[in-house]
Amino acid sequence: MVQTNTVDAPGAGDAGVIRIKGSNRGLAMSLDGNGRWCYLDPRLGAMHAVAEAARKVACAGATPIGATNCLNFGNPEKPHIMWQFSQVIDGITKACEELDTPITGGNVSFYNETLGEGIYPTPVIGVVGILEDIHKTAKMHFAQAGRKIVLLRANETGDAVDAELEFGSSEYAKEILGAVWGYPPELDIEREATLQRALVAIIRAELVESAHDCADGGLAVALVESALPGGVGLNVRLPRLQAALEFLLFGEDASRVVLSCDPAHLPRIQEVAEEYGVIADVLGETGGDKVEITVDDQQVISASVQELREAYEGSLERALRTESSVVAGE
Repeated sequence: MVQTNTVDAPGAGDAGVIRIKGSNRGLAMSLDGNGRWCYLDPRLGAMHAVAEAARKVACAGATPIGATNCLNFGNPEKPHIMWQFSQVIDGITKACEELDTPITGGNVSFYNETLGEGIYPTPVIGVVGILEDIHKTAKMHFAQAGRKIVLLRANETGDAVDAELEFGSSEYAKEILGAVWGYPPELDIEREATLQRALVAIIRAELVESAHDCADGGLAVALVESALPGGVGLNVRLPRLQAALEFLLFGEDASRVVLSCDPAHLPRIQEVAEEYGVIADVLGETGGDKVEITVDDQQVISASVQELREAYEGSLERALRTESSVVAGE
């Protein structure tokens, strides 16, 4: 947030946006990093960090133009830590070259250990993009009822074996199953770049009202996050393309963005997607005060937006209360 120049404050969109005074142009900025993914595959995890930070900037309607980094590791005197560092650099290099986002600066923090145990290799990537017209930026939340919900994606759905191995890197696996395994989702960085160009073209043409990166937590979480700020519910119908329902709802496949649009703009969005060679799936529509998700005609999620908001926004307070109760011996 910079004085009176803030267009989109933190939380209003996937990227923060500030205006460049004296013009209609703006700057969009985002940070991203996933130490768990870099622990499983340092090179691929680092590529994801660059791709997601750039994708969030594109979700604001901006073209990514530059990146910076903060690289955090354990003791580099240990061979496996130095290997992690080398792999991360290779991954950042590859992703930045493909996305045409040069590194303009950064820093490295080594020797981050506790009792001889190093932290997860955690590169944090910041990306800045140029927004040609700040009046044509996209928010992350659903604005009103009666809008079509579209999933813009770069890749086809993977096979069941890959899905299971990739699911082990997800937030769901870590928090709900209490385990981490496999490797991060596959990332085709060239197709990621194409997806971002298509997304920026769609937003600049004012065809969508919202755009939200589908990443941590998967599709179900991205849909809920789009519903919470404005209190607008949704009804989504999904085909069951994978063996496990959890993979469909909470798998973190790369290169996906949740859009909402006026139904009249849907044909043009599909045309632009086809022009760029990406996929635009119609998932459902906004409306009501509930989040309802159906898979193969079976309702798997039904909850009020208010109930989900309380769970989402009150988690820190509940955790702190629980911790204070334990400390107090209650």
